[in-house]
Amino acid sequence: MFLEAQAAELGAAANTLSAYERDLCAYADWMADHAQDPVTTTQTDIESYLIHCEAQGLAQSTRARRLSAIRQFYRFAFEERLRAENPAIRIKGPGRAQRLPKTLSEDEVTRLLDTAPQFGRSKADRCRNTCLMALLYATGMRVSELVALPLSAARGDPNMLLVRGKGGKERMVPLSPPARAALAEWLSLRDAEEEAARAKGRPGSAFLFASGGKSGHLTRHRFYQLIKSLAVDAHVDPDKVTPHTLRHAFATHLLANGADLRVIQTLLGHADVATTEIYTHVLEARLQALVEEHHPLAAAARRKTGGNTDEH
Repeated sequence: MFLEAQAAELGAAANTLSAYERDLCAYADWMADHAQDPVTTTQTDIESYLIHCEAQGLAQSTRARRLSAIRQFYRFAFEERLRAENPAIRIKGPGRAQRLPKTLSEDEVTRLLDTAPQFGRSKADRCRNTCLMALLYATGMRVSELVALPLSAARGDPNMLLVRGKGGKERMVPLSPPARAALAEWLSLRDAEEEAARAKGRPGSAFLFASGGKSGHLTRHRFYQLIKSLAVDAHVDPDKVTPHTLRHAFATHLLANGADLRVIQTLLGHADVATTEIYTHVLEARLQALVEEHHPLAAAARRKTGGNTDEH
């Protein structure tokens, strides 16, 4: 009932629903092992479960996410009058560690973009991969938004793409000239291939990046594999490269080149500007490193401590 309500009333995305389900099933399993019923549990029982999670060595962010799911579950039960009280309302969580997002330098992104046109077994693969990378870096889309783009959004050589994000919220993202060119080339090739397929009796697809799988489009997992392999070919550390680090690079590079934080918030589809503010910390760390490396007083301090071997 809770999951159905999240989907129907709040428009929660499939990934969000899956995360709620995993966290609540883990909670229910622990309660069952301790002869407890989640429907009748108390605040003390929930706190015991959180202590168990910490003892297991679960990350702070994981524990915070699990408590968030439990809180929302019991708020729903209370509002639906399935419980007379909300046992989780007074529980304080561990919070979330403020970690700086991993990102890529402009040179690393350039290498990835330059390698994409040569990456793939066929001309169609290479053209599609070029388009995927160009769109991802040009717009900062989430990978789930990118792979599920409808074909209709790309028609007519658009200057902007309409993106459907978390909770079904829509936003417009502008396309750079290289991204528009990559998109136009992919559309031309894709249309020719689909026309040939229809001539053989195979149906067309409503997705820009179609696939024969269950979803009907390229999956997040498959794109993750592609971008890792692309990183190897581009001589970029594959441990640093994921679809999400390209999203972080998009935001960080915009901010470093003078973009307004509110504009970046809109482009990324963040509901709260506080989420976007994490990128200011990335920029601050970069600026500090630049000052320490290039400022004459910093250089003098290094010489005094013997950090600069050139003086000998």
